[in-house]
Amino acid sequence: MTEELSPAERYAAARIRAAEEATALAPFRELYDFDLDAYQVDACKALEAGKGVLVAAPTGSGKTIVGEFAVHLALRQGRKCFYTTPIKALSNQKYADLVKRYGADRVGLLTGDNSVNSEAPVVVMTTEVLRNMLYAGSQSLLGLGYVVMDEVHYLSDRFRGAVWEEVIIHLPESVTLVSLSATVSNAEEFGDWLDTVRGDTEVIVSEERPVPLWQHVMAGRRIHDLFEEETDHGGRGSARREVNPDLLRMAREENSRTYSPKDRRRGKMIREADRERERRSRNRIWTPGRPEVIARLDNDGLLPAINFIFSRAGCEAAVQQCLFAGLRLNDESARLKVREIVEERTASIPAEDLHVLGYYEWLEGLERGIAAHHAGMLPTFKEVVEELFVRGLVKAVFATETLALGINMPARTVILEKLVKWNGEQHADITPGEYTQLTGRAGRRGIDVEGHAVVLWQRGMDPAALAGLAGTRTYPLRSSFKPSYNMAVNLVQQFGRHRSRELLETSFAQFQADRSVVGISRQVQRNEEGLAGYREGMTCHLGNFEEYAQLRRDLKDRETELAKQGAAQRRAQAAVSLERLKPGDIIHVPTGKFAGLALVLDPGVPAGRVNGHRGNEYAEGPRPLVLTAERQVKRLASIDFPVPVEAIDRMRIPRSFNARSPQSRRDLASQLRAKAGHITPERSRRGRAAAADDRQIARLRAELRAHPCHGCDEREDHARWAERYHRLKRDTHALERRIEGRTNTIARTFDRIHRLLTELDYLREDEVTEHGKRLARLYGELDLLASECLRAGVWEGLNPAELAACVSALVFEARQSDDAVAPKVPGGAAKAALGEMVRIWGRLDALEEEHRINQAEGVGQREPDLGFAWAAYQWASGKSLDEVLREAEMPAGDFVRWCKQVIDVLGQIAAAAPPSAASAEASAGDGRGSGSTVARNARKAVDALLHGVVAYSSVG
Repeated sequence: MTEELSPAERYAAARIRAAEEATALAPFRELYDFDLDAYQVDACKALEAGKGVLVAAPTGSGKTIVGEFAVHLALRQGRKCFYTTPIKALSNQKYADLVKRYGADRVGLLTGDNSVNSEAPVVVMTTEVLRNMLYAGSQSLLGLGYVVMDEVHYLSDRFRGAVWEEVIIHLPESVTLVSLSATVSNAEEFGDWLDTVRGDTEVIVSEERPVPLWQHVMAGRRIHDLFEEETDHGGRGSARREVNPDLLRMAREENSRTYSPKDRRRGKMIREADRERERRSRNRIWTPGRPEVIARLDNDGLLPAINFIFSRAGCEAAVQQCLFAGLRLNDESARLKVREIVEERTASIPAEDLHVLGYYEWLEGLERGIAAHHAGMLPTFKEVVEELFVRGLVKAVFATETLALGINMPARTVILEKLVKWNGEQHADITPGEYTQLTGRAGRRGIDVEGHAVVLWQRGMDPAALAGLAGTRTYPLRSSFKPSYNMAVNLVQQFGRHRSRELLETSFAQFQADRSVVGISRQVQRNEEGLAGYREGMTCHLGNFEEYAQLRRDLKDRETELAKQGAAQRRAQAAVSLERLKPGDIIHVPTGKFAGLALVLDPGVPAGRVNGHRGNEYAEGPRPLVLTAERQVKRLASIDFPVPVEAIDRMRIPRSFNARSPQSRRDLASQLRAKAGHITPERSRRGRAAAADDRQIARLRAELRAHPCHGCDEREDHARWAERYHRLKRDTHALERRIEGRTNTIARTFDRIHRLLTELDYLREDEVTEHGKRLARLYGELDLLASECLRAGVWEGLNPAELAACVSALVFEARQSDDAVAPKVPGGAAKAALGEMVRIWGRLDALEEEHRINQAEGVGQREPDLGFAWAAYQWASGKSLDEVLREAEMPAGDFVRWCKQVIDVLGQIAAAAPPSAASAEASAGDGRGSGSTVARNARKAVDALLHGVVAYSSVG
């Protein structure tokens, strides 16, 4: 029974309750039908106290509630709130959620292709849109009080991550920043940086999953627990977890079943009983098929499930396999509901396009409760799958890893078929961070008591390694920030060169680099203390021993250099002598395992040798094939001949000689010993050492003898201290070079970009030229190339479809490069313009190399890719979807995505292109007219592309 409170305690508690009820948090909590978690309450209190917050919590733990509280505060205070997300699908989802709560009049949406109520007090947008608003000094920023950056860990993305840092650095000081991140292992470091650039920021980390996660391995028909005793359900305890011994035994059994074919040759046959046991074991352990997995999970009540397959084709194939297997997860009422929703959502798609898009096969899968989800699908199709999954009408989704990045699609179970994926360059093991992100979808808050992660058994699986993946929570946030050309001109335009440099030094990238330098600096400091001690140890009362030690080192280095030169000359002479050998020469092998008398069977020089050139197998010189006096036939290498070799005699090799016949070898070796066994080889005389006649060595020896320290009784003791001093000093210099390489790296890159842009007349110290102002309005990977094309009038006179084709080369990047097949491009003016774009890129590439701007480091202009030019041209020319997709050999989702990116850049070009006179001189001589046509045709190209499947939108 609880103790009754005293009057004073009751009064104090009442005061606390009254104070809490007076806060903005109290009415906000009433909007939810569940209690907020402790970390959510802490974050909201920090926000209300005027602090910025960084919230790092597992996927699905409800961290967006903190972002929604920022929206609540902004509306309560009469200020604006911008809610930013990394992808349009997330923006659309969050916009729908906020409209449901606050009404369409108070919430707006801004993405690359949607603008809804953009002046509302609450606007959901992609992060790039906010970055562009900051650089443009948009009036919409007036009255901005809060910015929520959802999925801020995208900052690690090597293609887009820099945008997050640009926003964080450039937001006005008056704006409170709410950063929401997945669980990262260096949240405190990121928080320290936010504290530095944004002011008082509270870091709130929660590692506790709202729904416990159980880890399993499915082998054959059985689902095994990964851990023998699960006590740390994804962060709820700290007890040590042991790997299930059954899994370890299965792995051992599988390894022991592999035997070498050599065993059979030796007559060791596996006994019948062993074979029978192996058959029974194999029947128990196999990788189950996809329909089998889904059926088993359905039987165990573990659906809905997301099955991650790291391949788009694999996702589509998995759905077909389930359909062919007759799998049905929906009853009749669910099937009818699915059809109703699908027909409503796809009503705007023309009937002729539905067949091209594989609509009927897709619908059949949905009606059975099965679907694929990947970037190659039409956005409308993906959104329908997401809606049906959340409603429980789709129970099994086969998805690529992109589904794990933010989309709100929690499941009861997550399945991983393999722990290896293609990373763009090679097949690599997934990291602990990726594993955590993927399995984080398992367990629906408020619905499931527990979530499940199921990994399918694969041949060669190591259960201990899997347990390491599942138990490691290392997902460090690493900055991918790099200055770009557009960033440089925008910064200089707003702040001038010096202040821009200072701003870049405040980036998270530089913050991390500086922190890594701290440990190295401490080592340098320790080394310097050691150097002082060594210097004292080598002090000589007769003179400067450091100077004497340097003379000794110089002498040793010169002697070593001459010795290497002599060895190289001897090797070269030996190689020349080997090249002169002929079949039948009798030689004496000077060293090695086969030293002694030998008969040359083949000189080992390639037949096609021209002007001293040898094939790869003879890269280290000739490799003569010889018969030794001991009857061995061996191919020797240059290492066996440290000195030149000469034939001491010759003998005829019989035509009937067969090197594989022991009898032939025995007979010829006997003739060899009879012919030359009595000859004693001449000992090679080494010439006079080069050091004996070297003037530099003579001078150094004289200086050494004349030095005062040469006569010191303790000279060798001092020399030992001097050698230690020299080694430590060399190591210290190497550390100092590492520090220098990591310090001011971002600013040095900015300086190189500034110099290149100055050379091209985009910048003049703190001044941005007219060309620079044009570049400031062009965002994208090939911003400078686009600006140079506008400047040179490359696109003047092109019709809208031709312009769309050319602009596609600025955004498109093939998933897999195919240099063997030249992409199809439109003819005429478009082909000439594309060729000119590639030539301009070549000039820029040479200029970047000259200024040491390295594409490998994420800075610079990649080569334009013409692979989408024909598809863009066809679509803008009004061709049917069927015809365009058939020729492009591209999924509808990819086609729509690339079209929307082309539309985005066309919009930038329309805004940046000179209105008339600026391009006149570029086009005056070719009869295209005196004014620029680019801006007008860019707007027409947008309209030409924005039809059919490209125009379908899920918002507004």
